[in-house]
Amino acid sequence: MKVAVIGGGSTYTPELVNGFLARLQQFPLTELWLMDIDKERLDIVGGFAQRMVMAKGSPFRVVLTTNQREAVRDADYVTTQLRVGHMEARRRDEYLGLRHGLIGQETTGVGGMGKALRTIPVILGIARDMKEVSKPGAMLVNFTNPAGLVTQALSKYAADTPSVGVCNVPITAKMGILEGWKELTGVSIDPSRAELKTLGLNHLSWHRGFTIDGEDVWPRIIENFIQRQKADEHPDWDPRTVETLRMMPNYYLQYFYYTDKKLKSQEKWPPSRADEVIEVEKVLLEQYADPNLTEPPADLMKRGGAYYSTVATQLLTAHYNDLGETHIVNIKNNGAVKEWPADWVLEMPATVRKSGITPQPAEPLPMACFGLVAAVKAYEMLTVEAAVHGDRDAAYQALLVHPLGPRADKVQAVLDDLLETHREHLPQFWKQA
Repeated sequence: MKVAVIGGGSTYTPELVNGFLARLQQFPLTELWLMDIDKERLDIVGGFAQRMVMAKGSPFRVVLTTNQREAVRDADYVTTQLRVGHMEARRRDEYLGLRHGLIGQETTGVGGMGKALRTIPVILGIARDMKEVSKPGAMLVNFTNPAGLVTQALSKYAADTPSVGVCNVPITAKMGILEGWKELTGVSIDPSRAELKTLGLNHLSWHRGFTIDGEDVWPRIIENFIQRQKADEHPDWDPRTVETLRMMPNYYLQYFYYTDKKLKSQEKWPPSRADEVIEVEKVLLEQYADPNLTEPPADLMKRGGAYYSTVATQLLTAHYNDLGETHIVNIKNNGAVKEWPADWVLEMPATVRKSGITPQPAEPLPMACFGLVAAVKAYEMLTVEAAVHGDRDAAYQALLVHPLGPRADKVQAVLDDLLETHREHLPQFWKQA
């Protein structure tokens, strides 16, 4: 079995390799192809990956390449974890927001839009190559942010390539809830016995249910969560909001619910998060280059992305083995939430089988949440059109409708700055210029 990783030079790759090594009995991988356009970085990360696998008796082959088409040729699965423009592009996204008094963040607001505009054409190109040279039915598993928005583009413009978007936020929430359950009851629960119910968009979702061995324990969990917010001098969420919704907001909702607070924290930059990650990655790459290193260093988690390998390899294992497990993914609604448009890509529980990944029927979110979801989904749909067609009007409207976007009389200035800032990665907008 062949798996291709596009963006194989990512500092996340060693964790992914560890995930495959841990699941060889259930997921009999024979070839892992790591593809990246940055050969120097690929050689460092890929060389380390090869040593990791060799130290475990070489159960599968690790192949390094800068050729995308060869990477996906005859692949059973293709995962994407790329970053167009590298970490410097993320840094530009963050400071673009800061310049205009807006949220500067890699997936949310103007920064997320910049990333989407750069990324969507590249991901669609991967899907086209897969259709032509991968094994029939090969699945694209996208981890590249903004994951939901990228999956929305795939669902419309690469519908004949099976694809799904994945994020580590739901599993991080699930593990956090299980830790809270242990504190509350003194009982440790294996994660496989628990299921989280969540709904919304990627980085814009609400956790609203939890079962252990099929038993609904959400009332106890949410009440405990509310009491902890009330007891905390500086809570993550004002207790009244959680009390009213009876749901746990995805932590990215802080950008929407407490925008002023987030803007104020940006005033302390530098360093922004990208500045910090650039320094973390320098250290990690130095460690990866050590010819004696065969295990991921302890510093890896400073990079973020907890449970990344767990999410990735569990999903592929469930699909390959037709397990019928429930995973929270980004997937086309297709009537699962019947009150919402069928073509919306949502982040929600889905059943994973060899025949495909199917969203599970769900009740819609309350109106207080739906209003925000609808506005951000409108932004996503417009951004997809802008990215695919180089449509400046669609890009303008996307900024106009986004709750974290600029005032109407500032939209053009922000858009002009965004397009100029990332000009070398946005050729679709400059064809007529």
